[in-house]
Amino acid sequence: MRTSLVGRAVRDVRTGRFERSLSALTAAGALITSAEIYFEHDKASFGNRLMWLPVLLGPVGAAAGIAGFASERMAHTVLPVTSVAIVANGLQGTYLHARGIAQKPGGWSNARYNMEMGPPLLAPLLVTMVGGMGLLAAVLRREK
Repeated sequence: MRTSLVGRAVRDVRTGRFERSLSALTAAGALITSAEIYFEHDKASFGNRLMWLPVLLGPVGAAAGIAGFASERMAHTVLPVTSVAIVANGLQGTYLHARGIAQKPGGWSNARYNMEMGPPLLAPLLVTMVGGMGLLAAVLRREK
């Protein structure tokens, strides 16, 4: 009898196999989002120094994800600390992007146009999801 995809995923979580995979996905996600953020913030000429923070946190998150993949100890020490920093930065970015939309002509009363032409409101939440994956990997048990 073939196991369903959901059944296999549940088994992987129960047996601890998913923890290493999620650590590796966190590393890949951190690098990909960091590169995307760099290009988007470069278009804005890095007008605010805080625009560098998610770009710099990307490689740190990738290193923590790789360390978490390789070592259970790192998955439960370095990965959660780094992931909390990434989540906090993503939430901060969401606030800053909302503030940027509000500062455009017409502010939120012209929300549709300003959300299309201003900073992408929901993009920082992608960074938050990467940090969330790292936090989830940190609380899952590892396969013995």
